Amino acid sequence: MRLYSLSVLYKGDPKVHLLKAAYDVSTFNFFQRSSVQEFMTFTSQLIAERSALGSRASVKEQEYLCHVYVRSDGLAGVVIADNEYPQRVCFTLLDKVLDEFSRQVSKMDWPSGSPATISYSALDGYLSKYQVRTPGT
Repeated sequence: MRLYSLSVLYKGDPKVHLLKAAYDVSTFNFFQRSSVQEFMTFTSQLIAERSALGSRASVKEQEYLCHVYVRSDGLAGVVIADNEYPQRVCFTLLDKVLDEFSRQVSKMDWPSGSPATISYSALDGYLSKYQVRTPGT
């Protein structure tokens, strides 16, 4: 059971943009890592874009399960995990991350923010903390 990506996005008008993200692509071949990360960024944006405000959904994309939560204020979170990772845990993580993000990052910064301008460093820690370690890894 693995988590590969945790993203915070803003579903504004006209499109969704990434505010902050963390990735764990360590299980992929070194030469595949950047393209896998690009795929995860693109997929996260696409799923958030296609989800209604105030909705939660789980979408299967290739061998991944993507869990999205779009709050009514436009803040969205996406977790990309393998098929075995518990859905309930993913949504608990998204709730926690989006609540914390909205307390630490001003709502005024969401529409114009980008990973380079948003100061929020907790995503890597959450991705690591919620990673399920199997014996021998």
